[in-house]
Amino acid sequence: MTGINDIKVENLIKNTAEKLKSEIKPPTWATFVKTGAHKQRPPVDSNWWFVRAAAILRRIYLLGPIGTNKLANKYGGKRKKGTLPEKSYTGSRSIIRKILQQLEEKGYIAKTKKGVHNGRILTPKGVKLLAGTKKNESGRTKEVARATTNAAPVIETGAESKEILKQ
Repeated sequence: MTGINDIKVENLIKNTAEKLKSEIKPPTWATFVKTGAHKQRPPVDSNWWFVRAAAILRRIYLLGPIGTNKLANKYGGKRKKGTLPEKSYTGSRSIIRKILQQLEEKGYIAKTKKGVHNGRILTPKGVKLLAGTKKNESGRTKEVARATTNAAPVIETGAESKEILKQ
């Protein structure tokens, strides 16, 4: 059985972001805002809200229960200050908070307390969303099947690709 850790991170986040497009909606201010004090400009990608939400889901799966402050540290960075030494800054807590609220409203995450740790964890519905990738004939996910056979992906475009494969 394949798990979330068996899928490539890039593919997992990309597929989950595509699914979240129909589920959540970014606020109107999301097109103008920077993602942290260490950034100079807003994100260039128009789908950055969904990618960040998918990445936050993955982080909650790996580190949960986790709160807003730890997530802000994960999405922070160093600010370039010219000739002065760089200084670390956290990511935007407002963005993280809004995404967490949206995911909680849809039932993908829930607040919990585990020992002394307060934070959010993934619900079974959230795990299903995160791990729900298309299956191939063998029942394994496409990414895992390709990784275990060490074969490069083949894209068939017609007679040209069949000739290349024969050689």
